[in-house]
Amino acid sequence: MTQPALVTRDTPAPAMVPSTELLRGARELLIEHHGEIYRLRLTSNDKLILTK
Repeated sequence: MTQPALVTRDTPAPAMVPSTELLRGARELLIEHHGEIYRLRLTSNDKLILTK
């Protein structure tokens, strides 16, 4: 398991994107990453679940 990168003064803060902007009214989003498909789902309890 790799260690997370440390945030230093020289490292920009991670981008923040509202989930509503990603989902655009849908309850599910497919994300392609290095040839793999991931599914981001909004549950009935308003939680996010990311699965491969």
